[in-house]
Amino acid sequence: MDLSQFLLAFSLFSLFLIAYFHFKRYGANTVHCKAPQLPGALPFIGHLHLLRGQYPLARILGNKADKFGPIFSLRLGHHYGVVISRWEMVKECFTTNDRIFATRPTMSFSKYLGYDSAAFASSPYGPYWRDIRKLVNLELLASHQLQKFKHHQYSELNICIRELYLLCSENASLASNVTISKWIDDFTFNTTLRMVVGKRFDSNSSPEDLQIKEAIKRTLYLGGVFVVSDFVTSLEWLDIGGFLKSMMHTSKEVDTILKKWLEEHVQKRSNCNADVIDTDFMDAMLSIVGLDAKTMGYDRDTIIKATIQVIIMTGSESVSETLTWAVSLLLNNPSSLNLAKDELDRNVGTHRWVEESDTKNLTYLQAIVKETLRLYPPAPISGPREATEDCHIGDYHVPKGTRLVVNTWKLHRDPRIWSEPDEFRPERFLEENKNVNHKGQNFEYIPFSSGRRMCPAVTYGFDMVHFVLARLLQGFNYATLDGEAVDMEEGLGIALPKVKPVEVIITPRLPSELYHQNV
Repeated sequence: MDLSQFLLAFSLFSLFLIAYFHFKRYGANTVHCKAPQLPGALPFIGHLHLLRGQYPLARILGNKADKFGPIFSLRLGHHYGVVISRWEMVKECFTTNDRIFATRPTMSFSKYLGYDSAAFASSPYGPYWRDIRKLVNLELLASHQLQKFKHHQYSELNICIRELYLLCSENASLASNVTISKWIDDFTFNTTLRMVVGKRFDSNSSPEDLQIKEAIKRTLYLGGVFVVSDFVTSLEWLDIGGFLKSMMHTSKEVDTILKKWLEEHVQKRSNCNADVIDTDFMDAMLSIVGLDAKTMGYDRDTIIKATIQVIIMTGSESVSETLTWAVSLLLNNPSSLNLAKDELDRNVGTHRWVEESDTKNLTYLQAIVKETLRLYPPAPISGPREATEDCHIGDYHVPKGTRLVVNTWKLHRDPRIWSEPDEFRPERFLEENKNVNHKGQNFEYIPFSSGRRMCPAVTYGFDMVHFVLARLLQGFNYATLDGEAVDMEEGLGIALPKVKPVEVIITPRLPSELYHQNV
């Protein structure tokens, strides 16, 4: 055998070995097999035109999953994306591939509304994200820390329940028309602000302070819009739709208010000298984050403002939307509403207020909350993640740089797991799905996501929804105006906001003296 023949044989043998071990590791059908791509891609923009419309993105992608399966790929301008809605694949992404999918892609929302990625919810995976996430978990949202600030929640709930009762007492019939969705929104926003910055807003507050609520709502809306330059970066200068301009204006508005509050807290601590007491989250962050925080990549003030903004956004809006959907579902399902009230009467009675410690015994109420979160998860579409290296989801190859989206809304309606998936049936969490919980380990049910980037405020949000809903159901009877069903139209945005307000007629259920107690 001459040299050329030897080299040819050696090359062929080497190629055979490489192919053999590659096939052995990944399987014959998975080496270069990508998830099926949606038809209808256009030059330059890919599938972006298919994802815009008057329906929530979760529903649009859910309809695509019905046609093309629980995993499909699409071109998002210059980027490649994969959408999944089956629990087996979700589990693989948040366990085996969790580190690979732990980062966020750089997008306009994080740049313009997230303090240039200082907001930990949208910051990329790395040392800064890990440090802030650890700080939030251990110093702000840990059980012992939340307990220090729980009095804000109890106080606000007492005030707001009393206000509802006073509205009823103005009428001889003790009945009053109330826009309960607005009451819920005001209550959750004030509760969050009191815990975070020690503020409470009402009609007597300054216009400058009151504008923070609308600015936060615009921030949440802008987080759910399609910004073309996120996918075709060369078009950023055009600002198609004017969203970038709106983001910059909203960011400036929010920052002005957060800066004012931070300066007030710094001044208060300066006046206290050594006798500093952490009365809210911003105080706690000032105790933790030093002036030399530049070593983390951002200055102290930016870190605090960015973190506080995330907590206000997620803490108020997700709880508010969940409570609004829960009340709406119960109004449209009177039998479930009556069962919840009967359970409260049996376990708590009508001569004292339900306490947070009582909710562990209210199994039907727990099932109502779980079912609400199944149908209307706080994040129906997961925040986009980006693969930091090549990997596999099921039998499909996912290249580095791929943007991953989990359609939680569709996942929660998988008929293989959930019987009558579109129906409100709390009993399912007492029967066939009784062992399913919200903590991110049952991958068929992840209302707060899962893995490294799971929502850090799970315990706070879940407990607050239970407690407030229990107080509302115990304290009042509810009926819709003219007996009409509640309109369940969903809006656009990061969450699934309810489009139309919920108007009800309420009457007190308890002895009048209870509504004037501080409990």
